[in-house]
Amino acid sequence: MIRVLVADDHHLVREGIRALLEKAPDIEVVGEASDGRETIELVTSLVPDVLLIDISMPHVNGIQALQKLKALRLPTQTVILTMHSDEVLVREAVQSGARCYLLKGSVSEELLTAVRAAHRGASYFSPAISDSVVLDRGRVAASVPGPALTPRELEVLHLIAEGRTNNEIARNMHISVKTVERHRTNLMGKLGAHNLVELIRVAVKQSLIQLD
Repeated sequence: MIRVLVADDHHLVREGIRALLEKAPDIEVVGEASDGRETIELVTSLVPDVLLIDISMPHVNGIQALQKLKALRLPTQTVILTMHSDEVLVREAVQSGARCYLLKGSVSEELLTAVRAAHRGASYFSPAISDSVVLDRGRVAASVPGPALTPRELEVLHLIAEGRTNNEIARNMHISVKTVERHRTNLMGKLGAHNLVELIRVAVKQSLIQLD
């Protein structure tokens, strides 16, 4: 079970996010915070697997909160969910420890994908910004624009790169093996790969995934 803390200064937004996340069988919302100070306190006490936080927060903004939490070296991974797409802010968030960066207005599937990716220590960016910055162990680097992958395809790609089998991917994503096979076929076609080794090589080259 992925334990998530939701931090946003708007109560209705937090309620909506909680309702969406709790529909997923592998995600549990363990707390909510309405400002940066409360976020730091709750993350420190609850140590959730994933922190989902907005940048615009009262008292201490989201990036400042991440900088303070980063110094504590907690295992919590962070997903930024914000309306700000400015590249400077994206880079600053990544340098402060954010694993994933989503824009508000993203489809619900993307939010689930980002939370699961962050939990695995992987990265995910909204398509609007994914071709300009990419996360790589706290570094920000320019990326090569890649093919348009759906959130599900990107999640399958990350799991393939981890060496997961079709059955393991199906269990992890709560989908059928046939659906996994279809995603694999689509990935091969979009990336022009003929086998899994070539698929991973092309994905790394296009900055769709990063290997340790």
